[in-house]
Amino acid sequence: MVETGLTKRRFLKVSAAGAALGLMGTQAGADPHTTRTGPSVMTIDAGWQFRDAEEGPWRPAHVPGTVHTDLLANGVISDPFYGMNELHLQWIDKRAWDYRTELVLDAQLLAHDHIELEFSGLDTYADVYLNDALLLRADNMFRTWSADIKPHARIGTNELRVHFKSPIAEGLKRLAGLGFDPPAVDDWSEIGGIGHKKLSMLTRKAPYHYGWDWGPRFVTSGIWRPVRLRAWNTCRIVDLTIVQDRLTKDEAQLTAWFEILADADGPAQLAVTCADEAGVGGKTQIALKEGLHRYQLSFVVPAPRLWWTNGLGRPDLYRFHGTLSTQTVQDSRSLRIGLRTLKLTRKADAHGESFFIELNGVPVFMKGANHIPNDSFLPRVSREIYAREIAAAAYAHMNMIRVWGGGVYEDDAFYDLCDERGILVWQEFIFACTMYPGDAHFLDNVRQEAVDNIRRLRNHACLALWVGNNEIDTAWQNDVPDGGWGWKQKYTEAERKALWNAYEEIFYRILPEALATHDAGRFYWPSSPLAAWNGQEKVRHANLATPTQSGDIHYWGVWWGELPFSSYRTSIGRFMSEYGFQSFPEYKTVAAYAGPGEHSIYSPVMKDHQRSYIGNGTITTYMARDYVVPKDFRQFLYVGQVLQGDGVRVAMEAHRMHKPYCMGTLFWQLNDCWPVASWSSIDYYGRWKALQYFARKSYAPVLVSSWTDDGIVKVGVVSDLLDDQAASLRLRLLDFDGQLLRDETISFLLAANSAATACERPIAGLIASADPKKLLLQATLLRRDRVLAEDILYFRPPKELALPAPTITWQAHPTRTGFVLSLSSTKLAKNLYLSLADSDAQFSDNYFDLLPGVTRQIEVRPVRRLSAARLSRELTMMHMEEINRAG
Repeated sequence: MVETGLTKRRFLKVSAAGAALGLMGTQAGADPHTTRTGPSVMTIDAGWQFRDAEEGPWRPAHVPGTVHTDLLANGVISDPFYGMNELHLQWIDKRAWDYRTELVLDAQLLAHDHIELEFSGLDTYADVYLNDALLLRADNMFRTWSADIKPHARIGTNELRVHFKSPIAEGLKRLAGLGFDPPAVDDWSEIGGIGHKKLSMLTRKAPYHYGWDWGPRFVTSGIWRPVRLRAWNTCRIVDLTIVQDRLTKDEAQLTAWFEILADADGPAQLAVTCADEAGVGGKTQIALKEGLHRYQLSFVVPAPRLWWTNGLGRPDLYRFHGTLSTQTVQDSRSLRIGLRTLKLTRKADAHGESFFIELNGVPVFMKGANHIPNDSFLPRVSREIYAREIAAAAYAHMNMIRVWGGGVYEDDAFYDLCDERGILVWQEFIFACTMYPGDAHFLDNVRQEAVDNIRRLRNHACLALWVGNNEIDTAWQNDVPDGGWGWKQKYTEAERKALWNAYEEIFYRILPEALATHDAGRFYWPSSPLAAWNGQEKVRHANLATPTQSGDIHYWGVWWGELPFSSYRTSIGRFMSEYGFQSFPEYKTVAAYAGPGEHSIYSPVMKDHQRSYIGNGTITTYMARDYVVPKDFRQFLYVGQVLQGDGVRVAMEAHRMHKPYCMGTLFWQLNDCWPVASWSSIDYYGRWKALQYFARKSYAPVLVSSWTDDGIVKVGVVSDLLDDQAASLRLRLLDFDGQLLRDETISFLLAANSAATACERPIAGLIASADPKKLLLQATLLRRDRVLAEDILYFRPPKELALPAPTITWQAHPTRTGFVLSLSSTKLAKNLYLSLADSDAQFSDNYFDLLPGVTRQIEVRPVRRLSAARLSRELTMMHMEEINRAG
């Protein structure tokens, strides 16, 4: 939603006369000499200063911002992400900090009936003063905080000051009051210099700020979202939401609900117009009542255009404008919605119970990834960064992103972009991997947080469901004495009861009740993963070992259990909401945080940028199973990315092959919050790892997937298309020099929205007497002569392949956005990796197998303009034969 009013980027003077200019208007049918004005809304983002509250000078500050980034901008600290600087910056969260600016207010603005100051985000323990009068005390970074400043404002200069208490000092007070230490496996308190005192669960603040197994510990403070001043008279729109009452192909019946705050009873008019459909909307006369009340206006959209997910159709959106008019006031709100039906279907079947998204009557397989915050310092995340991430997800054919519960409720821009790209959001409330206190203040704080964010996000077409928390049910398992992660066994009966009572209150009552009140009909799931919930207090815990399956699954047998990647083919639930494998980022990213002397995965800096305690060893263990482990650092990074991409590919394709039993696959994770070794497919700087390229192939609307199973080659096909397709599957057995040894074509019907095994062939009969170390099987799915999908299968792991030394030739052809590379080779070039030595570019494909005698066209889009001569100098290539030869 967009609030009308004047926004000044340079806030030097708050003038009602100036602000009102953009808000004056004449209503049709009204006296043309009568002026109606609405609220004046201004952003307070300039003139800010900050200081250590106990000592030190005032310095320039950026709002929105954080103490850490302001210290960095003023040259007080070095880059927090470089080397091991994190360890030297833990003093920052132990201090209190002050921020201030001046508001110059004139008499005309002060003449308004109401003057409100609104903070969209205060991180976290903040006291706000105007002219030394306390306006409010905040203790939740996820809430919107506002105060009436009229009693304390004066004509001329007014000092606005925000005092931030140390989140660590406040957390320690709360821990002492609790009397025992709650569990928090991912709170890096030792790095923070406070020993084993885990504090993250005691403060309503982003949990990942306290550290995670992919993230640093930077417990920030600051004004992290915009500050606005709103002056208004008589009445104003507090909120507008549009509810879809009924949807058919002929019409959409909608109701606009206006929430209006009024000083007195009186007549008013409500109106809704649509920017995309002339004549759509309506108006009605209402009787305003004093106080805060809701009013409705129903209307119809004929022949509605539906909102579809990425790959199934256009994500059509409608822009609506709602207006409140009285004799003296006109206020309005704008919003966008998508018209669609969406439900999460849980239906008993022979295998247990289904768990899938049905969109516009169509069961849709969810393909995507888990999202974490894009930076440890949240105000640095711009719309451009969000756009880069969501565009990458859409390009990889994703249709769902899980906003994980250890991060934040993202900015509106994130959800706007998901609306536009047709990407559904699995949204979690911000609770993860710990137990929470249950005192009355904490619970009320959570309740208000839920209401604020439900109301903010409910109009987004992308919002599919809300989930209470990440992994707490799995970790605690209250009804299983020896179940869970071993947490509850460490506590007395009274302590266990207190923690569990708080859990029940938050996740079985407060959150679902808030949804029922403010976003009725939206699906709620109390924890992920979870097998079943009866809507009250009875659950079944997620467990892949049970003979029947339901709900969602987090599978970590690969990685934490060190099981082979092939276990992905058999360890499958109804919806796979988490699984993954790590890799390091590419060399340019590593060089941004580690100097040349640190280029070993066991150097102090590289170990510091690896937060999984089994990380480097696990990567090396898996690598040694299938690959030559390189001694060269750059080659190690390359092989690690291929290892990750190919391993997670097995999971993505196995999950899709089990459609409709399994109806979702979301790998961990899409992005990073700093440059680090992690499970991400895109690193902190936006550079794609091999996994992101592999995901594009594995998530394509039509997939062909081949694998071996007990001496049998199996080739499966998956279609997300909504129409049947007459297709053919061509199998070509080739050696690495390009010689064709076998050629077979199978015709069949590729059924709509289905998965099936297209053929099975014994390996012995398929390859006969040929050397399996020198062979590949190319499976190509065609519709007439058009390639729908393709896959390549090898009969030995990469380290055992007799790879030839390829001679690769290429030409660059300029385009409007960069270049097209035409690449060819006389022999197989396996996992060909293209990069630019100094520049950044997006490649349309990478880490691919270049077959002999085949020309591949690869689009190159440099981040900055690049000449053909420079492209020629910078283009570098690496392939698997170099690794095998060096080993």
